[in-house]
Amino acid sequence: MHISSVLYTCVSGILAARVVVDWNIGYISVNRDGYNLRRAIGVNGMLPIPPIEATIGDTLELNVYNGLDKSTSLHAHGLFQTNTTHMDGPAMINQCGIPPGESFTYTYYLEQTGTFWIHGHDKHEISDGLRGALVIHDREQPPFEYEDEYLLTFEDWFREEFAEREMITLDPNQPFPPPHGYAFGLINGVNGNITQTMQFEKGKSYRIRLVNMGDLNWFQFSLPGHSMEVIEIDGEYTKPHVVDGIDIAPAQRYSVLVHAHNTDEFNYRFNATIHAEFIPPKQGLTPRVYTGHIVYKHGAPFKDVGNPYASSGFKWLDDIGLHALDEQPALEPTRQIYLDLGNNLYNTGQRLDHINNSTFKAPKTPILYTALSMGELAMDPQVYGPQSNAIVLQQGEVVEVVLNSFNAMPHPIHIHSRNFQIIEYGPADSLFAPPPEFQNMTVRSYTSAPPRRDTITVPSFSYAKIRFTGKVAVSLMHCHLSIHMAMGMAAVFVESPDMLQETLDVPEKMFEMCRKQGIPTCGNAAGNQGLDFTGLPNPPSVVERPNAGFPQNH
Repeated sequence: MHISSVLYTCVSGILAARVVVDWNIGYISVNRDGYNLRRAIGVNGMLPIPPIEATIGDTLELNVYNGLDKSTSLHAHGLFQTNTTHMDGPAMINQCGIPPGESFTYTYYLEQTGTFWIHGHDKHEISDGLRGALVIHDREQPPFEYEDEYLLTFEDWFREEFAEREMITLDPNQPFPPPHGYAFGLINGVNGNITQTMQFEKGKSYRIRLVNMGDLNWFQFSLPGHSMEVIEIDGEYTKPHVVDGIDIAPAQRYSVLVHAHNTDEFNYRFNATIHAEFIPPKQGLTPRVYTGHIVYKHGAPFKDVGNPYASSGFKWLDDIGLHALDEQPALEPTRQIYLDLGNNLYNTGQRLDHINNSTFKAPKTPILYTALSMGELAMDPQVYGPQSNAIVLQQGEVVEVVLNSFNAMPHPIHIHSRNFQIIEYGPADSLFAPPPEFQNMTVRSYTSAPPRRDTITVPSFSYAKIRFTGKVAVSLMHCHLSIHMAMGMAAVFVESPDMLQETLDVPEKMFEMCRKQGIPTCGNAAGNQGLDFTGLPNPPSVVERPNAGFPQNH
């Protein structure tokens, strides 16, 4: 971690810090998986990017220099960005990307505790290495007792750069789905089988933070011979919930408490299996199983626990079974929104992902700048363009969103700058009959104090129901499988644009970055006035809706 300075100030009797971090983003050549040397995107000439640590109440200043040959931007995943939606990061949504050779400082006011991460949000640079963990500690004693903690970050790593995989997927002259790519698993930035040992002392308790910074794959994590108590999901504390294993979707985070045994007679191994249910198993390629060491005493034998997954009593986490620690009751919705997720054949010859049959394409003017410059017309979702999938909300309205996945593809859906309550899962009401293995799904609802998170897996052939309260922001929602966002699975909540116009003060530097790239800083999605979208391409139209069993193997 490159921290150039930590300055302390006293605010309302609390000693808060200004944490200053410098990131010089550039290309490097690196062999991360132990087999393939390739070009990647690193920070300060290195990968992995060292984690950033701070404390609630601190101000984090992230000084970025763009040493790439293309624009870049950063998103602090999970931060609420209260009154600072312009710092949220997605290029052409909340800002223009930082031009090559230019610098910009992100200022984050840390109002939350928990496990987060920071990653690229321009041209899918996240997939080529631009991603690192952010841990925000409690200033007071945390609600759970433990003597020490560990951080485990998980990444999938491909031999090819993302642009190559994207080009093949979007080429209408190539077969769809494209050939499978088989990723290697990285733990804390290196091949998962050589990751650093976790040292346990008998009788002590440990907090283990788990972050899936992956691009396409899930990681199944377990500590055979130990149970885990889930105490945090996506920066939100939960009541302790005992499980044996967690299937961590891309972008999701967890903290678990692990109580060490009272004897150091044996050492143990932890398991991290990289997999994706939509990629058929292939010997030696997927799934890949990685193991690390939990050492109680050097030289002690490793405990043979057999195959814990084969046990009928093995308990995987189901996040709807968690309870928010603060016992916040379920919100009462005043508005319901249905969003269908899927993949269609369009008249471009491409199979593209969509939300309600509209495939996302970034506008010519950043959506936030349209919201700020279009006066009363900013309340009309049309002004954001035919492919922005804009949904206008008002501050304080309670929204229930039903996310439907009608095909054999789970989608980790992330909403920026907020968390949401998980209300219910159930079988999607599809026009197509799902395959037999998906026909006996049941409805699963929260029982009390619904858990909150910012990234939810919408299972195959299922719906997920979530609730949240409108705020003053521009909040991107998208599938966190990078290839699905590239294919158009995104929408934008434009929240209280009238209040944004009255309260938000965007630094002039951000407009300068746009002008240097010829990007409009005002006007509608096309940079024009009113609903004149001259200059925007016509949105593609649906030619065919594949049936529910259509495979989407990206």
